Amino acid sequence: MMDSALLPPELAGWLAARGWRLRRHQAEMLAVAEQGRHALLVADTGAGKTLAGFLPSLADFCPSRLEGALPPDGLHTLYVSPLKALAHDVRRNLLLPAEELGLPVRIETRSGDTPSERKARQRARPPHILLTTPESLSLLLSYPESATLFAGLQRVVVDEVHAFANGKRGDLLALSLARLQALAPAMQRVALSATLAEPDAYRRWLAPGGAAEAVALVDGEAGAPPELEIVLPEEARVPWGGHAAAWAVPQLYEAIKANRTTLVFCNTRFLAEFIFQELWDANEDNLPIGIHHGSLSVEARRKVESAMAAGKLRALVCTASLDLGVDWGDVDLVVQMGAPKGSSRLLQRIGRANHRLDQPSRALLAPGNRFEFLEAFAAQEAVAAGQRDGDAFRPGGLDVLAQHVMACACAGPFDGDALLAEVQSADSYRWVDPATWERVLGFVANGGYALRAYDRFQRITKGRDKLWRLTHPEHAARHRLNAGIIMDSEMIGVRFRNGKALGRVEESFAASLKPGATFRFAGLDLEVEAMRETELWVRAAKKSGQIPSYMGARMPLTTHLSERVQALLADRTGWARFPDDVREWLEMQDWRSELPAPGRLLVESFPHQGRFYTVFYTFEGWPAHQSLGMLVTKRMEARGLAPLGFVANDYALAVWGLKTVDDPAALLSPDILADEFVDWVQNSYLLRRAFREVAVISGLVERQHPGKRKTGRQVTFSTDLIYDVLLKHEPDHLLIEAAWADARARMTDVGRLAGVLDRAQYQLRHVRLDRVSPLAVPVLVMVGRESTPQGQADEELLLEAEGLAGLAMRPARD
Repeated sequence: MMDSALLPPELAGWLAARGWRLRRHQAEMLAVAEQGRHALLVADTGAGKTLAGFLPSLADFCPSRLEGALPPDGLHTLYVSPLKALAHDVRRNLLLPAEELGLPVRIETRSGDTPSERKARQRARPPHILLTTPESLSLLLSYPESATLFAGLQRVVVDEVHAFANGKRGDLLALSLARLQALAPAMQRVALSATLAEPDAYRRWLAPGGAAEAVALVDGEAGAPPELEIVLPEEARVPWGGHAAAWAVPQLYEAIKANRTTLVFCNTRFLAEFIFQELWDANEDNLPIGIHHGSLSVEARRKVESAMAAGKLRALVCTASLDLGVDWGDVDLVVQMGAPKGSSRLLQRIGRANHRLDQPSRALLAPGNRFEFLEAFAAQEAVAAGQRDGDAFRPGGLDVLAQHVMACACAGPFDGDALLAEVQSADSYRWVDPATWERVLGFVANGGYALRAYDRFQRITKGRDKLWRLTHPEHAARHRLNAGIIMDSEMIGVRFRNGKALGRVEESFAASLKPGATFRFAGLDLEVEAMRETELWVRAAKKSGQIPSYMGARMPLTTHLSERVQALLADRTGWARFPDDVREWLEMQDWRSELPAPGRLLVESFPHQGRFYTVFYTFEGWPAHQSLGMLVTKRMEARGLAPLGFVANDYALAVWGLKTVDDPAALLSPDILADEFVDWVQNSYLLRRAFREVAVISGLVERQHPGKRKTGRQVTFSTDLIYDVLLKHEPDHLLIEAAWADARARMTDVGRLAGVLDRAQYQLRHVRLDRVSPLAVPVLVMVGRESTPQGQADEELLLEAEGLAGLAMRPARD
């Protein structure tokens, strides 16, 4: 055990009074801080990560350290969290030792929900510890007083770093950290996480200049291994199709009754509402069960969070909105409805149970279908082996960089060369060379060559003193009103006529509703009274209605879990561990066709109902398969194969047409990414959608004006007009380049597509069959239901799947 002499006696006594001990990693974090080094702490949920991150700061405010003096005014520690709820939760937990020890420290939160008068006061008289989000930090840095505000900053603590570092919010935070380091050169950077597959990549992201060796890696004490069980149907078979796992609701309800508090995770907002409704229908005992997801109003979420913290709920159905470390120690069971999609995500969710290092977290997995059973089994093995997964880092986005440049200009005049050096000190932006930098400055200055004639795009200018500054002070107010990274779909507020807000639904769903129509939202049945420009007015309904669907990003199967599932398929000796119906499914597939395996691409072709089907078992996730389906059918059309459609899940892509596909390898040649891909992206909504996002993030198009917010359709109209102008007059515009980068990486998973094409050239195995194969049944039952929200048609799916399965599972034609 490391020497705990660095722990002030006040904190040592407080820990002892609560029956706690200073854990090894907490002592290490104190030692690293004493050495003046940056640190990355990787520790299991319940290991006291947040306390470890804050111990050096709390220690600085202990009377024994201050030697009787009052602490200096000014901001000492900045805590950055991906969730506003997490910041509020951490403040509550931090106030406990501070108040019980009487420490002279002021702790406050700052987010988009913070009242404007408090925000102004925080800039003039900041607290000692400020808890905030990446977006709010960026806005703080846009004020002229930011240089003074952050000059004495000692430490930045980034919580749950895995949740956002490799996305655009991580880009924004990396640029903000670079700015803070320039304002406070002695500032220490600290990041915390429970689930990192590649800690060194995060050390580079955290370190000034990307120097991983400058960041100490602190490993947490190992906790009790989690207890993870896969729920199976009682007296029934594992379903062939569907995703909701609604069959498990009776067992789920019994589990809720048998435990004090249960968290029920769903992968989408639709599924959360659907499972909540199913649970409520089964709730004969009238147990207090709540729902929580990102589209509910702030008031609704806070109410549920407070009820959970007070132990008033027996169960809470939720989404990724509660993936991260909100600390509810009384949760004793976690349930994952549907497939987990990744071992790190599953570990994060499991860790919400017990939230204590020395007690095992208990969790149940309820797979929606047979492939999801295999995925759940693979995830169970990965968790037992302690294996993590996650997304790789990519170059920082140009749209985020443009937003940051504008924030710096709002704070005051800047030197272009000095700011470039600062930007390049962020590992995500080391790639930015002087030529790219000049293009970014030119874009922020006047919108670029094709737009510079318009006054509204003239935002910054270079003076005779060689410094860049705002062309007009009003640009600062407009920037602060519109800056941000999170791009929701076009959303409409839902509220009662008395003004009580319930949350938001997507504009496309709201547009389909007429007065008198009913829908279910926030666990309530609602009737539409009227539709205003940006609001849906509702009242309580007497009959149930449809559940809103959301176009939010679908969680793809991670590469690591994909490989594990394929290994399970290839390991015939391990099939004895599976339920009889799953084992028989795989045995019949092995008898009638072949099985996928790591490194090999299985393709099956067969006739069915007068059409010719080809199924590609790539296991690369739904987004990549959607893109591949577009490209393959486009190539089939060019070759006269008369394609009629395609359908995909996380494991396979099925295409069908009027003619047989005799050579599937020819459909997957690598040049498809140079020819069909470019043509498809340019001529589909994809690039326009990507452009809309980068145009808003970069500040080219504003969502809000003082006192008024544009509707999603107005934003789309504005960005489409600009997109058409740029494509015609400046096709190499900075934002067109940024949109292409997004379309390639985020919207099509093109990196995973490239891996499929590589395998197709050397390791493709084509099997011709006389009818549908057992393995093809789960994807084929989705034909015609691609746009149906998961869960909505599960009963119909089950009926159709049984008929299709009967055909597939016959050993030979009668």
